[in-house]
Amino acid sequence: MSRITVVGGTGHLGNAIAKRLVRAGHAVTIGSRSAESAQKAAQEIGADVGFGANADVVAGAEFVIVAVPYSAHAGTLQEIADKVGDAIVVDTTVPLVPPKVMRVQLPAAGCAALEAREHLGPDVKLVSAFHNVAAHRLATGEDVDCDVLVFGDEAASRTAVVDLINGIGMRGLAAGALANSAAAEALTSILIFMNKTYSADGAGIRITGLTTAPPIP
Repeated sequence: MSRITVVGGTGHLGNAIAKRLVRAGHAVTIGSRSAESAQKAAQEIGADVGFGANADVVAGAEFVIVAVPYSAHAGTLQEIADKVGDAIVVDTTVPLVPPKVMRVQLPAAGCAALEAREHLGPDVKLVSAFHNVAAHRLATGEDVDCDVLVFGDEAASRTAVVDLINGIGMRGLAAGALANSAAAEALTSILIFMNKTYSADGAGIRITGLTTAPPIP
């Protein structure tokens, strides 16, 4: 069991991840800009789920999962940067810029994950993941036919997040350096386009040919 804070746990993706983590037996705390909103979301998930304002609930966590809209990305990371300590920060943010969310629009830094590195500083253990998974699919608790690509410059942190993902009913795959997150972030816009074009209900990705990759639990 790990101690995990989900920053942005009141949003669709953050809430879905939190539910999966709780089902897997982890100690989960919901963070939000509003402690009241966090409390409501936590109570809907389960009586043992903690809650609080983002800056108040990240200290002491082993993992901090950041699941906020791109518009709130910089502010949220700056708010928690000096409080995450030794936690592995898992950034899920995709730089979608409405209304053209079906068009790839990566930021000047290269991707949202590299922007996160700038906001958090060089000493924070930073990984990015969960870019290409439909939140409503995650929320069902059923097996999701989609791999989760995990990016980070530190192999140990990448591996820890891959293991965490494998434990909640999905297949996590190490996909290289943090800069490689640009590929998965860009792919999100492509998947949104494909969902609309082919009337799909949450298209995802599957990497084939990995005979040594761990199976989905």
